[in-house]
Amino acid sequence: MPEPILAIDNLWKSYGEVQAVRGVSLGIGRGEFFGLLGPNGAGKTTTIAMISGLIQPSEGRIVIDRVDLRERPREAKRKIGIVPQSLSFYPSLSARENLSFFGRLYGLRGGSLHRRIRDCLEVVHLQDRADQAVGQFSHGMKRRLNIAIGLVHEPEILVMDEPTVGIDPQSRAEILEGLQSMNRAGVTLLYTTHYMEEAQALCDRVAILDLGKVIALDAPQALIQGLGNGIIRIKFSEPVEESVRRELEGMGKTRIVDGSRRQVHLQVQETDQALKDLVELQERRNLRLKTLEILEPNLETVFIHLTGRDLRD
Repeated sequence: MPEPILAIDNLWKSYGEVQAVRGVSLGIGRGEFFGLLGPNGAGKTTTIAMISGLIQPSEGRIVIDRVDLRERPREAKRKIGIVPQSLSFYPSLSARENLSFFGRLYGLRGGSLHRRIRDCLEVVHLQDRADQAVGQFSHGMKRRLNIAIGLVHEPEILVMDEPTVGIDPQSRAEILEGLQSMNRAGVTLLYTTHYMEEAQALCDRVAILDLGKVIALDAPQALIQGLGNGIIRIKFSEPVEESVRRELEGMGKTRIVDGSRRQVHLQVQETDQALKDLVELQERRNLRLKTLEILEPNLETVFIHLTGRDLRD
């Protein structure tokens, strides 16, 4: 990959004895649509806050378009647009007035400011509501304005924290279409989401965080291909004995994903044959199964397999 527009090297963040982020390193290429995924408590929000300059890392380095965030914070922060999960604007002002206010904070004036306001309103399809008080907007419209505010100063990279959370399907589709259009126009996007189908469809690459560490980083399709034909997720009523695990290993690659040794992921190439072998093993060893699920190969299955948890756990 050419020199990254965002380079993170050995990033750590501790709160007392709690290590929220533990040695995260990654690079995002110019023009890339990059996803940052992880279950609740994985360290995503802390990582995003450090990249945005809102909190200082305990250790490590962040470079944005060749500018070190610690050494030249004002210059580095100007290169970033932030779209937080919380809505950040003034509801009594219109969309145009909000964009004017935030644009002026970045030093925009006159014709340049007016052009940026016009262009950003068009990107998020709010030009017809430009002079309406934002407090009267629907939730989806407010989310779109949040994105426009992050874009108003023409940042080199747009950092987005779950921009489609809690909105209706039509607004969600409009936002995703707008993000794809921005990315095609050359905007680099760093994107967090709890919707795996979004990440799989939109992202060039994704990094999966768990317990403060990057546990996988690749293109979604490459991660999916590594699953073979899928995962059989088995929950036992009792801890899995080592002899049982060895027999499961004969059917495919196994992974015990919880400390109680009751949940096992079986990665297989032939699902039908593996299911037949499982039934035979259950009867022969008198095993008690609580649940058995077949997880089709997709990015959500990759996530569950690597973390042992669903995304919202």
